[in-house]
Amino acid sequence: MPIDQIEKFTDAMVKEIKQIRTNAKKISWYMRGGVSLVDIMNMSHEEVDELNKVIDDNLETAKKTNLPFF
Repeated sequence: MPIDQIEKFTDAMVKEIKQIRTNAKKISWYMRGGVSLVDIMNMSHEEVDELNKVIDDNLETAKKTNLPFF
């Protein structure tokens, strides 16, 4: 594999790692510490997707009902 392809691949992986970490921190914040960052990082992709769905649903409900969602 040429070096430029390796660099592109590793750059993409670094970007994906940063996105995963950012998403894990957001989930922990939305869960108000009910799930630790370590717990989230140890979850499967499917479990993280499920938590994101719960968060999105709760945000949508808060918007519709005008209830505060900190």
